[in-house]
Amino acid sequence: MLRALYDRTLRIAGHRHAMRGLAAVSFVESSVFPIPPDILIIPMVIAERAKAWRIALVCTAASVAGGLLGYAIGYFMYDTLGQAVLEFYGYTEKFQDFRQFYDRWGFWFVMAAGFTPFPYKVITITSGVLALNPFVFAIASLVSRGARFYLVSGLLWYFGPPIKAFIEKHLGWLMVLFFVLLFGGFAAIKYVL
Repeated sequence: MLRALYDRTLRIAGHRHAMRGLAAVSFVESSVFPIPPDILIIPMVIAERAKAWRIALVCTAASVAGGLLGYAIGYFMYDTLGQAVLEFYGYTEKFQDFRQFYDRWGFWFVMAAGFTPFPYKVITITSGVLALNPFVFAIASLVSRGARFYLVSGLLWYFGPPIKAFIEKHLGWLMVLFFVLLFGGFAAIKYVL
């Protein structure tokens, strides 16, 4: 079953509308969607290795734009939409304690959340709620998201066919690792913040 899903994902990744789908997922993931765009980047670069840098660029641009939407949600709609998203991720209880640290360390929070499996959308909304300087937010997002997506795309581009063989050979374990990192990022919210 996992192998059939993997093969289907590779076929979809080579589709002529795959880049638009990647942009859409990258955009909404930065503000409300729980699944990271890496799940699309990997099969897209494997399917069309020559487009690795374009894939990273589209993903970065869409992710930063989505991050600005998350910032706007926090800034303009915290009481209605922003608070609901933060409650969904279990963040609201520690919000007041976190507020005092954010003014001083906000740039680094954005950098860390943008690069790691930590749910980036929590930081985008929080940055808006706490009115982090939008220029600082945008620069930190661009650097961290770009570093992450270019690193993933670059590694897949560089290793090419051997990485595809490795993924196919260890698909089960890699999926387990992916979900551990995904849920670990959500769990980190409760302990870090």
